[in-house]
Amino acid sequence: MTLNGTSAVTERSSRIDWVDYAKGICIVMVVMMHSVLGVEKAAGDTGFMHAFVMFAKPFRMPDFFLISGLFLAVVIDRDWRTYLDRKVVHFAYFYLLWVAIQFGFKAPGFAAEGGWQHVAMLYLQTFIEPFGTLWFIYLLPVFFIVTKLSRKLPSAAIWIVAAALEMAHVVTGWTVIDEFCGRFVYFYSGYLFASYVFALSDRSREKPVLALAGLALWAIVNGALVVSGFDEWPLVSLALGFAGACAIIVMGTLLARMQWLNFLRYCGEHSIVIYLAFFLPMAVTRTLLLKTGLIADIGTVSLIVTVAGVAGAILIWRLALAVRADFLFERPAAFWIAPKKARSALQPAE
Repeated sequence: MTLNGTSAVTERSSRIDWVDYAKGICIVMVVMMHSVLGVEKAAGDTGFMHAFVMFAKPFRMPDFFLISGLFLAVVIDRDWRTYLDRKVVHFAYFYLLWVAIQFGFKAPGFAAEGGWQHVAMLYLQTFIEPFGTLWFIYLLPVFFIVTKLSRKLPSAAIWIVAAALEMAHVVTGWTVIDEFCGRFVYFYSGYLFASYVFALSDRSREKPVLALAGLALWAIVNGALVVSGFDEWPLVSLALGFAGACAIIVMGTLLARMQWLNFLRYCGEHSIVIYLAFFLPMAVTRTLLLKTGLIADIGTVSLIVTVAGVAGAILIWRLALAVRADFLFERPAAFWIAPKKARSALQPAE
């Protein structure tokens, strides 16, 4: 088994149950964050869901990026044309499409604030400054390119530099730079240490009691550091990011072993679908509940908005397929620059 996990990946099926569970947990946490913080900002108050968002902050995105790099070893040596098609054009298509959709909903509000010329300038900025919730799929192609370009450089040196950038907590105001510095170490670790990730999952499946004890200890330590405010200290943030990513992997493995909470696996299988479309049902539900005052408790409103964001995104996807608007979630053949695979998937497992 190689360090970067090529053997670990190629010997398994195209879909791995615990990976889908882990991605499902991650995407639900992402929707939860945007839903809860959006409700609390609009209401000017916090609810019980705020504690869950803060608890997940150290590991919510690190785990997503680590898993995104997990299967890279299988494809990194492909020719540049195929690689760019699968890892750059693929995500660029969905970014540009969904920026246009999201921007279309927000443009009238922008125009009311600064006129339509201001709207045009804001739209042009989305090419260099990721728009709203879409920064994740903007940044992924950057990670894929950087990793392939640095393929022949010493991996240990790259990892050390990436870890140092995370601990530096770089803040320039430009999302691409700030998030690259804060997240690349997790993506690169998923690529570099894939075999160890699979080994952790296998050990958790074999020894579930020990795995549960480890999860309990992690939850206590993570929660204590978040409450104390130490979670953003250099080195502590890096350690919590990796510890939380490992915890989600273990959780996903245990859930897959017991076949519990299958809706999380479903969410993981369609994580990018949810990521692209949740903003609309989330915003509509938040506005409806807060303006009507049907529910007074902010925590309950936040929970309902979270559920609506996830379920609404899946519903939008199903409706799109029903009315033949597949282009919203599946890249049309016209936008492929390399021979199309037998089955086009929004989030390839290769």
